Amino acid sequence: MQRASPSPARSYDVASPHRADLAEIFNQDRNSPARHRQILETSRQEHTRIREEAERVLQEARLKEERDRVLEQRRKEEERIKTEQELAAERVRLNELKAKKVEIPPLLPDPEPPKPTPKPTPPAAVPPANKVDEPKPTSVLNGAGPFGSTAPTAQPSSGLFSAKAPPAPTPSPSPPVPAVAPAAKPANSVLGIGGLLNGTSQTNGTAGTTGAVPAASPVAPTAPAVPTIDRYTVIHKNLKGLRKMMAEQAKTNRALKERMGDMRRELRKCIGQLSAGAPGVNRSQQTKITNLLREALANQVQSQLIDPSDYVFEPRQPVEGAARNEPALPSLFIYLLNIFSKGAISQFINEASARPETADPVGVCVAATISEPDFLWRGKSMIDILLAKFRIVCPVLFGYRGSEKTEQGRARLGWWKDSGRWIGEQQHMDRMTGLGAGFAAISLRKFAASKKQNPYPARHYWTAMARIVNTPAVEISNTQCIVLKAMIENYEGKFIDAYGSAAVVALRTALVEFPARAPTKGAAVHSLEVLATLLKKNTGLTLG
Repeated sequence: MQRASPSPARSYDVASPHRADLAEIFNQDRNSPARHRQILETSRQEHTRIREEAERVLQEARLKEERDRVLEQRRKEEERIKTEQELAAERVRLNELKAKKVEIPPLLPDPEPPKPTPKPTPPAAVPPANKVDEPKPTSVLNGAGPFGSTAPTAQPSSGLFSAKAPPAPTPSPSPPVPAVAPAAKPANSVLGIGGLLNGTSQTNGTAGTTGAVPAASPVAPTAPAVPTIDRYTVIHKNLKGLRKMMAEQAKTNRALKERMGDMRRELRKCIGQLSAGAPGVNRSQQTKITNLLREALANQVQSQLIDPSDYVFEPRQPVEGAARNEPALPSLFIYLLNIFSKGAISQFINEASARPETADPVGVCVAATISEPDFLWRGKSMIDILLAKFRIVCPVLFGYRGSEKTEQGRARLGWWKDSGRWIGEQQHMDRMTGLGAGFAAISLRKFAASKKQNPYPARHYWTAMARIVNTPAVEISNTQCIVLKAMIENYEGKFIDAYGSAAVVALRTALVEFPARAPTKGAAVHSLEVLATLLKKNTGLTLG
């Protein structure tokens, strides 16, 4: 068989290896241990290089992620700060609106009628030698007074310095009433029994003398009656000025600025931690508050000295044996008393509105702190600062009343505004509940076993109740009913301890007779009747 010719050589498209690589491949020492070690070392170095490069890339990636995270966090913080700044600015504007008060000028007195031209007397007519001209009756302002009613004559002063009533609002159209009230006994005047109102009877919330009016002496006619100033509103205005003055002092006294801010925050914190059922915690917080006030009184940061007369209801003279008779006190002390009072009012509104029983520990702390002998000025406490705030937020305790359907009436009842608009009815009633309970918690404290002086005795509680229940039937409001209920609920026992059987009569007037006279039987009025039923069920006290 003929052999086939060899096939042609195939052409492979393969690049020729590098001569050095071929030399290594065909090197006789390629399988030697030394060669293996060399190759392993080369591989190890390459692995190390790749690992270091990977670690470098990973580190860069982590740094980038961390940078992105920090940038995102910074962006969020910037948004938070921006939001807080906007909120702070809005609250500053809101506080400015709340602090802004439009003063309503008092009504001008009615012009006196022209005097008639005297007729010439005959020459023969000679007047008696001992005859004295009778004084002309004085004119009365157009309904000006703290309760919106027109008095027939000028009422005698109650003895309170500068205790003026706010100007009355423009009266709304109403049925005509007699110009002079009849001399009949006022409704529910039982709260004036026993001389508990210092010899005065509360008629429709206005203090008047119980005795006969003395005969007019032969003197010249008196000028028209001028409405008196509401002293508590003056104190409240002075406290606003005090805050501005402290801010000015802080600009030039760095130590005062830092310490004043710390003390203010500590006071608010202590008041906020007062709670029912925790006497140990409450005593600890009260001790902290007392120490802060003592530090301010010691004037360790050198605050300006001011006259305390601008922050008390009546003028005071030095009292023998008093701890402090000086004419000036550190402004920081009075400022912290203002912060303390404001915190107590806020606690009544925010906490006691939902749970009235939480007002009691705050009342205990207020009475115990303000009655400290070191904090008395010329023998009396500085509780007028707290009462000035009560007067603004709950005027019905001081005898003011009005219609809840009008702007002026709501303002007189203490109806609050938020962002220039009246708050809702339920929110208003909650505020009044907390304030009524807070007032009772302060004014019904027993100091019989204490060496301290009671800063606000129970007679003020009696007076406030009298001012409410002596309201004419047509002027009874839901606000009055809510405040009255809050004053009595949980405090009827303390009231009876203070006045005994007279308190039972007063409770019957407040919970049975007063709601029976209300022209509209709403939920607020009905709550008083329900409270009377609950007292009978829980304590056996029968009022009806």
